[in-house]
Amino acid sequence: MTRPSRLLLVVACALVDADNRVLLARRPEGKSMAGLWEFPGGKVRAGETPEHALIRELREELGIDVSEACLAPFTFASHAYRDFHLLMPLYVCRQWNGVIAPREHADLAWVRPRRMGSWPMPPADAPLVAMLCDLL
Repeated sequence: MTRPSRLLLVVACALVDADNRVLLARRPEGKSMAGLWEFPGGKVRAGETPEHALIRELREELGIDVSEACLAPFTFASHAYRDFHLLMPLYVCRQWNGVIAPREHADLAWVRPRRMGSWPMPPADAPLVAMLCDLL
């Protein structure tokens, strides 16, 4: 097996509403894995903590403000893609300010945890579904 050339650190969030549904975001056309549903988040920049990166990404992608105190570290994914190895901490957040809107995604959906497995997801996101089902 060929080893990927680089490690990519991205951070993601399971936003959970009052009905225990989780927000999934569909990747837009023109990006890798377009059309797949994922947990919102993105790349951690040099000098950023995962929490600060997630706060920035949620503001950019969804137009919401999240406090670091509202981000609960939950689990992580480690997945070897063809060109890189992805390391992705997943946080759970139940409280935010603002109205969620798709600024960078093709669509958004609030999904019951037990139904998330039927949504097409990137390989790194899919294994996190069972853990979220256990939590919620």
